Amino acid sequence: MAVVKELIRTEENGAISFGDYELAQKSKLSDYQHQGDMYKVKTFKEITKLERNGMFVYESVPGTAVFNLTQSEAQMDFHVEGPEDAQITVEMEPDTEYEVFIEQASTGKMKTNLGGKLSFSVELGNAARVEVKIVKC
Repeated sequence: MAVVKELIRTEENGAISFGDYELAQKSKLSDYQHQGDMYKVKTFKEITKLERNGMFVYESVPGTAVFNLTQSEAQMDFHVEGPEDAQITVEMEPDTEYEVFIEQASTGKMKTNLGGKLSFSVELGNAARVEVKIVKC
């Protein structure tokens, strides 16, 4: 299993990776510039959280490592790993229906709340990276 030791980084394909669930103490990195946006990450074994321009993007409990996160108006894609199952919350469009795919299998359609938050669980354990895709219906 791997983590993002620098807390957040830009990948060669333009995506971002972030999170270090191996840390015993909370660590954060603010003012990380990526494609004209400012990112802030807080991460350790209990939680991983990402904000873009002061707005919520991603949170997992317990902490995870996220790789190759990309987001468009209609879709969010990333790979996630961690030492145990995680509850993940992402920010999407408010009051909108999305279909969540984990390892290319649909977990069903879900509607975001008025704040745009979408929550789901991912079984991680000792598994390698798990692929997550969230698609607007």
